Amino acid sequence: MVTSDQRRRQLAREKYARQQQRREETRRRAKRRNTVVAASLAVVLAAGGAVYASVKLTGDDTQGNAGPENPASSSSGSPTPSASESASTEPKMSVDAKASYTMALKTSEGDVTITMDAAKTPRTVNSFSHLAAKKYFDGTKCHRLTTGGIFVLQCGDPKGDGTGGPGYTIPDENLDALGKAGADGTVTYPAGTVAMANTGQPGSGGSQFFLVYKDTKLAPGYTPFGKIDAAGLQVVEDVAAAGVEGGAADGAPKKAVTIEKATVTKK
Repeated sequence: MVTSDQRRRQLAREKYARQQQRREETRRRAKRRNTVVAASLAVVLAAGGAVYASVKLTGDDTQGNAGPENPASSSSGSPTPSASESASTEPKMSVDAKASYTMALKTSEGDVTITMDAAKTPRTVNSFSHLAAKKYFDGTKCHRLTTGGIFVLQCGDPKGDGTGGPGYTIPDENLDALGKAGADGTVTYPAGTVAMANTGQPGSGGSQFFLVYKDTKLAPGYTPFGKIDAAGLQVVEDVAAAGVEGGAADGAPKKAVTIEKATVTKK
């Protein structure tokens, strides 16, 4: 006969097993769909033995975007997008497509000011203006730093783990701004560039973006929509200098960065 004590222990073991199974499934989903840097493939050039990194930056999880997949950060007090906003509907155009805009990020490590040209990337600028007005970025972490092969700090995920997004996507823009891809299929994203992360598929940008702190070669598939000011670039460089947690070349920055407030204004 099973005693009540034995039954309680059995139920506790079963509960623990279910929790572990859920954690493992979450880990697998994140690995499948939401890795910010999906691959770093070293290619050795026969002539000089030089090496470059072929990488893919990925971002927002826009699958199943109505519901709990894409909530705003509950810890920041930021509002969860309404049902209409999270049902894959891009916001209506409200910016001046002939003007320049400034996105000011007040972060825990210092201020980062980004100049955006709506004439070149109108729908991207419009989306950031819309999200900033909704306080979507306030209280969110810059969740990914890369220090080997590519040199970027990635932000804009309300969940802080690379899986979040606004529930809608915006098209790629301005992809020819950095010139024609070379023989290796890459262009150089200069230090100070701000570009959209995506899922690796065309037109899959959402809210995640990356700040380039050192010239970086990438495929020309990431919308370059802004330029960081000198003081802001120094902030990002300082974060990069502190490295990645655990000493890896890719992961959460050791010096944690939180966007305390984001505002977009017309210049």
